[in-house]
Amino acid sequence: MKSTTKQIARQRIQILFRQAKKVHATDPHLSSRYVATARKIAMSARMPLPMEYRHQICKNCNSLLVQGENCRVRVRQRREPHVVVTCLNCGFQTRIPLRKKKEKAGIEQDNHSDEAPR
Repeated sequence: MKSTTKQIARQRIQILFRQAKKVHATDPHLSSRYVATARKIAMSARMPLPMEYRHQICKNCNSLLVQGENCRVRVRQRREPHVVVTCLNCGFQTRIPLRKKKEKAGIEQDNHSDEAPR
């Protein structure tokens, strides 16, 4: 029964995000209502929003982030390389870390350590 509830919740979240994208150009307020409803559905079903949707919304004001219209995207190199997404409605900044080269190299070395030495 739990899996069917989560499947229904996932389908409704997808529908709400599609509608939010369609309506955003004409009515941004309605678009943010759709996003807020999708977040509430995810919380009530006790499941996280999929990553593709999580990066498209502002956690502070629940608005759908559309590059060039209501958000700014920058790549920063300080400390660790990361992407900064700034909501132009409320000013909230979200930082998305980029994967380090050392981690990739470590993963590759682990994969090769399983092989027998020559």
